[in-house]
Amino acid sequence: MHTGNFDSTKIHLEELLDDIYEGKLQLPDFQRDFVWDDERIKNLLSSVSLSYPIGAIMLLEMGGEGIRFAPRPILGTPEEIKAKKVEPEKIILDGQQRLTALYQALKNRSPVETKDTNTNSRIKRFYYIDIEKALKPDNSRDQVIISVPEDKKIKSFGGEISLDVSTPEFEFEQGLFPLNRVFDLSEWRQGYNKFWNYEKEKISLFDEFESKIIKSFTQYELPAIILKKGTPKEAVCLVFERVNTGGMALTVFDLVTASFAAEDYRLRDDWEKRKKNLEKHEVLKELQSDDFLQAVTLLVTKKAREEAVSTQGGSENIPGISCKRKDILNLKVEDWKEWAEKVENGFIDAARFLNGQKIFYFRDLPYRTQLVPLAAIFVSLGKDGEKEGIRQKIARWYWCGVFGELYGSAIETRFAHDLPEVVDWVKEGEEPLTVKEANFQPQRLETLRTRNSAAYKGIFALLMRDGCRDFRTGEPIDLQTFFDENIDIHHIFPEKWCNEKKLEKRVYNSIINKTPVSARTNRIIGEKSPSEYLAKLEKEAEIPPERMDEILRSHCIEPGFLRNDSFADFYEARREALLSKIENAMGKRITREEKKILEEPLLETVEEEIPDYEI
Repeated sequence: MHTGNFDSTKIHLEELLDDIYEGKLQLPDFQRDFVWDDERIKNLLSSVSLSYPIGAIMLLEMGGEGIRFAPRPILGTPEEIKAKKVEPEKIILDGQQRLTALYQALKNRSPVETKDTNTNSRIKRFYYIDIEKALKPDNSRDQVIISVPEDKKIKSFGGEISLDVSTPEFEFEQGLFPLNRVFDLSEWRQGYNKFWNYEKEKISLFDEFESKIIKSFTQYELPAIILKKGTPKEAVCLVFERVNTGGMALTVFDLVTASFAAEDYRLRDDWEKRKKNLEKHEVLKELQSDDFLQAVTLLVTKKAREEAVSTQGGSENIPGISCKRKDILNLKVEDWKEWAEKVENGFIDAARFLNGQKIFYFRDLPYRTQLVPLAAIFVSLGKDGEKEGIRQKIARWYWCGVFGELYGSAIETRFAHDLPEVVDWVKEGEEPLTVKEANFQPQRLETLRTRNSAAYKGIFALLMRDGCRDFRTGEPIDLQTFFDENIDIHHIFPEKWCNEKKLEKRVYNSIINKTPVSARTNRIIGEKSPSEYLAKLEKEAEIPPERMDEILRSHCIEPGFLRNDSFADFYEARREALLSKIENAMGKRITREEKKILEEPLLETVEEEIPDYEI
């Protein structure tokens, strides 16, 4: 069947294996290594011998202008073919494991490189099928296909040889047919007939074996989808994400890596070096290769747009700024070389900025995705990004994104707005769309209970940024103390106390009743009432009550309500104080509701209840 960018057909197994042998069919260099174990290969061979389906394969025609991938021969391809560096006619997109297993077991004269099913250790095996047992319908086909070690001898634990097929004569005697002769059996059969002195019974047995078993292999066809050479890269990437059945899903980075490899540029090696530099900053620990590519693509397309505007004016054909899949796949090696180092530095600048906002650790990063436009913005601003006034505007944009919770979906489109709009805004342009659209509902505070929420992490950081001090030491929280003191989010009114007072879990577990304190301070707080642990902290740390009041206010806590163990009053006062803090960060007013939140039902959102955890 022929349609659009692909053909759907059936291809004889023998033809596919011949193409692999000749180098006409290879793998794209991004494909993972062959990983199937011994048992899985035997099951595959069993299915083919019974003419059972083993699934469709997907191939891509080479030679298209839009797609250039560095190919590599399949494991077991003859060395002379590798030496010739034959250009393949097609590459395998889906079906690598099956075709590699079948090629090695049925076509290659060398042992199959596989893994022990139980220990996962590397082994080499040859595969045989028992001629007589295969013809008996009551025998399980899985039991008649045998794998033997590289020396073709199976030994017991005591070292005794239980099966030896190390010579053709031993194969004939045991009645075990080597499956790597299935497409070239004439010489083996002649030897078999001669060994048995052309006995009619043996000849008849092999005739039946050939017609019923061998023919299953020689006539076997695989359904195949063949993507034509004009298929866009984006479509190839989607195919991998949605259709690929083996191993890990292919990423955009994998495809770009393969495309660059065709121009003899090893993108993955370059990225790994940059990744090590970036991971020196704790907040960048989970930065992905695709994030980096998105930042590069934003800057490449921004430059292309600016150049087009300068030469074409207001033409309708002006390209847009984008970092969608198709734009990433259109990157050239020269684009990477021009922007990679700048983008690396942009992410490092972003990490330093975030540390200044008291976001130190990757698990406390509200949105990993927001790193992409942030880094691109710093690259575009250059030295201007170091100016205090400009950084304040960047901070406002950042917190609008966090508390507006705007980076959970449709992020590529937002990135395309963020980069030019923030850069223009800090140079006295209009407010960015992200700032305009950001909105925080007061009721949302009640539903922020775990690190699953960007806004939850945001409040944690804001409290530290604005100078909250540890209850015990009175010290503000900087990068050093954050890690040295194991600063984390803990309850202000302890859980046990709240349960004893029969407070609702959804209330006392919200961010309103949590604040950053050190692990040691939290141990002192324990399960005591606030009035008790405050007295203990003041005594042990020699903190005067007036100073303790200052420390509590740095956390947006009204001291009197805590000293009186008045949860309801504390809750209302702190809720209002946190809303004011969010307003200051976003630079916009939050509309309040009239009733007190504890007098009406709380707004619920679907959010998994998971405990906060220590660093």
